[in-house]
Amino acid sequence: MINQQHLAWIKENNISGVQCSLDELLLYQRYIHLLNTKPNSRVKHHLSGQYLAKTKGRGMEFDEARHYQPGDDVRTIDWRVTARTGKTHTKIFREEKDRPIFILCDLLPSMYFGSSLLFKSIQACHLASLIAWKAKKNGDKVGGLVLTNDTMLESKPRARQQALLHWLNQLQLGHQTLQGGYQQEASAENDLNSKQYAQERFQQACAHLRQVAHPGSLIYIISDFQNLSEPALQHLFQLQKHCEVNACSIYDPIEQALPQYAGNNLAITNGLATKVISSLSQVEQYNKSAKRHFVNQKQTLQQFNIKWLPISAGLPLHEQL
Repeated sequence: MINQQHLAWIKENNISGVQCSLDELLLYQRYIHLLNTKPNSRVKHHLSGQYLAKTKGRGMEFDEARHYQPGDDVRTIDWRVTARTGKTHTKIFREEKDRPIFILCDLLPSMYFGSSLLFKSIQACHLASLIAWKAKKNGDKVGGLVLTNDTMLESKPRARQQALLHWLNQLQLGHQTLQGGYQQEASAENDLNSKQYAQERFQQACAHLRQVAHPGSLIYIISDFQNLSEPALQHLFQLQKHCEVNACSIYDPIEQALPQYAGNNLAITNGLATKVISSLSQVEQYNKSAKRHFVNQKQTLQQFNIKWLPISAGLPLHEQL
C-alpha cells in the first residue's frame, strides 16, 4: 500500500512509477547532498585530478619532508628544514588523481516489476540519475551502460553538461525499449530460455564493463542481480581488483516478504509462470526462502570485496539515502 505522503510526492513530481520521463530524472539534482561518492580505496587512475592518492609524487598537496636523494628535483628542496637540521631535505607532495564514475544500469525484463510505489526499473533509473548529478557536482567524469534485452547503450565518461544529459536520455530510451520488448508466450520452456538469455546478457555487460572502465574508476552496478551467474561474478571479481565496485541491489518489497496472509489465495507470477499460495505455512516458507536468497546474494558479492547497497522500489530514493 502507498501511504498518503508518498502518493503526494508522486503526484507533485508527476511520476507514474511505470514509465520513465526526463523530468523525473532531472528532479534528482536536488538530492545530490544525500549521496557520498568519496573514494574509499586507493585512487589508481593515471590522470591528474581532484582526489588525493596514497601514492606520493609531484602534486600540489604537501605530504612530508625527507632526506634529499640523488635524482630528486632540486626545486623541491625544503630550505627551512635543511637549515634547521643541517642536512638537505626535499619536499614530497601527494598527487591528485582523476576518478571517472561508471554506471551499469540493468534494465532487463526482471526489473520491469513493482508491487507498490515504483517499478524496480524506474528506481534504477532514479539512482543512476542521482549518481550522475553527484558526479557533475564534484567535477567527475561520468559514463555508463544501459543494458536491455535487445541492446546495450553506452555513454563514454565525460565531464561536460552535454554528457550528463546524454546519459539521462540513454536511461529514458533504455526504459522505453524495456517497456516495448517484454511480451512473450507463457511457457516453462520460454521461462528457462529467457532466464538463460538474460544471464548471458548480464554476463556480456560485465565483460564489456571490464574493457571500458579505466583503473581507479568508481563503478556502480544497479540491478536486482537475479541474472548474476558465476561467469558474470568472475568478471566483477577481476574488475574490483582495479576499481571500486558498488553493487546497488534494487528489490521490490514483495520479493522480501509477502503481504500478511488473511485467508485468501495469493497468486505470484513472474509474467510467465504463476504459483498460488493458499496457506500461512506457504507464506512463511516463501518469506524464509526470500530472506535466505537475499542474504546469500549479499554475502556472495561482499566476499569479492564488492560493496552492497540495497535499495527498495517501495520507498522514494531520497528517503532511503
